[in-house]
Amino acid sequence: MTPTERTPVSHDVVLVGGGHCHVQVMTAFAMRPVPGMRLTLVTDRLVTPYSGMLPGHLAGHYSRAEMHIDLARLARATGTRLIFAAATGLDRAAKSVLFADRPPLPYDTLSLNIGITPDLSTIEGAERHGVAVKPISSFLARFDALLHAARRADGPRRFLIVGGGAAGVEIACSLRSRLNREAGGWGTDPTVYTVGLVSGAPLVPTLNSGVRKRVQASLKRLAVEATIGFRVARVDETGVFAADGRFLPADAVLFSTAARAPSWLSETGLPLAADGSVKTRLTLQALDDDAVFAVGDCAVVAEDPRDKAGVFAVRQGSALVENLR
Repeated sequence: MTPTERTPVSHDVVLVGGGHCHVQVMTAFAMRPVPGMRLTLVTDRLVTPYSGMLPGHLAGHYSRAEMHIDLARLARATGTRLIFAAATGLDRAAKSVLFADRPPLPYDTLSLNIGITPDLSTIEGAERHGVAVKPISSFLARFDALLHAARRADGPRRFLIVGGGAAGVEIACSLRSRLNREAGGWGTDPTVYTVGLVSGAPLVPTLNSGVRKRVQASLKRLAVEATIGFRVARVDETGVFAADGRFLPADAVLFSTAARAPSWLSETGLPLAADGSVKTRLTLQALDDDAVFAVGDCAVVAEDPRDKAGVFAVRQGSALVENLR
């Protein structure tokens, strides 16, 4: 019997999304429960990837199972009520989470940790001919399919990653390392494969000069060719085209660029940033609603905006725990 079952429920905390922060919340409240508080996780997937392990998985260092967290098992272990369903909206007046095919779920306090989805709408042909890195769960299946196809004599040989941030660099290096190590086992010379990186801006512009130099050295060592100042405007089956008409050939194009928070947030009335993410205070509460917290990629601290990176979500976890308490 869990602590919440021994004490009458007086306050419902509902966690929407199984992201990094909510994993920490579930664990922390299991270790030190709050009498009368019931914790509920709402998620449309029962395993969640740990994004910090994605490059290692792509490079072949970790298995799929090793980089995923089993949310159902974690919920059982922590005494968290689990609702396996996709949230579709909020009724903030009634303080309820909405679903397409089940009754609303009441909350006293709500936390959103629902990630982001790719936004390729500004690049012609990207959705048809490209592979978006986010969300990771759908990207992994498409990445595996690309690697399987690359084993064939008529499979992809020229890989291009669009996006010069840290994620794009990590994916390019991981893919090059994977091809170098495994191509021989496929009966193929690794040098027949090329991996390129293209960015409209300088590489990893938010990182310090020392890190940028090490990034350049790593790309050179792995023979990943970076093309800077190339803003992709169109993609087709032959490659990518810049806004100024330049062309780079590619058999497979992976996008690690712009993404947006889930579209249903726009119907909640919450204050949103340009990318659809929820604007919060330093407390991680929505600017206009003390009962709603938002963390990770689907949120932005209005006074202190940061890059969309899992490391920041991990750091927010302990703050979210204490503020929920």
